[in-house]
Amino acid sequence: MRVATWNVNSVRARAGRVVDWLVREDVDVVGLQEIKCKPEQFPHDLFRDAGYEVELHGLSQWNGVAFASRLPMEEVEITFPSQPGFLKGQEGPDLPKEARAIGVTVEGVRLWSLYVPNGRELGDPHYDYKLDWLAKLAAETEAWLAERPDQPLALMGDWNVAPLDTDVWDMAAFEGHTHVSAPERAAFAEFERVGLTDVVRPRLPEGYTYWDYKQLRFPKDEGMRIDFIMGSPAFAELVTDARIHRDERKGDAPSDHVPVAVDLDLETELDDDRPMIF
Repeated sequence: MRVATWNVNSVRARAGRVVDWLVREDVDVVGLQEIKCKPEQFPHDLFRDAGYEVELHGLSQWNGVAFASRLPMEEVEITFPSQPGFLKGQEGPDLPKEARAIGVTVEGVRLWSLYVPNGRELGDPHYDYKLDWLAKLAAETEAWLAERPDQPLALMGDWNVAPLDTDVWDMAAFEGHTHVSAPERAAFAEFERVGLTDVVRPRLPEGYTYWDYKQLRFPKDEGMRIDFIMGSPAFAELVTDARIHRDERKGDAPSDHVPVAVDLDLETELDDDRPMIF
């Protein structure tokens, strides 16, 4: 089974490109982030015509997460139970929850598509919200692993954290900024403490997943590695290969992120004559 994650930065603007990639790369299920649309605005027909059904959580022209799958999706869950909310200038326990998390189960594998808050600036309320969001998700993850230790589980998406210095093109350029701060990296490391691992890095120790549109970042390869597939031990055992699809940052109207994909040693009815990932 081939599983992928991709921050598409507006699915309506890039639906054709996304579907072409799914078909060309023989992807079974993909978690999408920043779809930037409500359910009724999603280009369902284009995906359905290619053999993919969609589950999504979108509230407006901001944020939004989804799954597109050629296999049945079960146990669909919108947001994780303790997910905090955010509203600029407001505080309290009942703030609106943004469209940043959706979970599905495919062939017994539990998957979450996540769009972690950006944080904006150190000291900004959105930064505190980001840290709280990650802390709550880590606590949920620890509980999920304790409840179903044998079920393969993967949290994947745009984490908006670069956990290693080598995950950005120049640490000096990020001094005093988000994504590389000690609290953010500690929040990311908490997922490793509770039992998840980056299942892509052992196979691809180098490579960025995001390049800003500005200042010719992509031609100069001034990127960041902020898109991850974090898997439980049961999930990691299934991974046989991985790829960062760098070429998807090229061409007409690309997203500023590229897909990250893994192959799982999990046969489905769609696996006949499947090509290798490379």
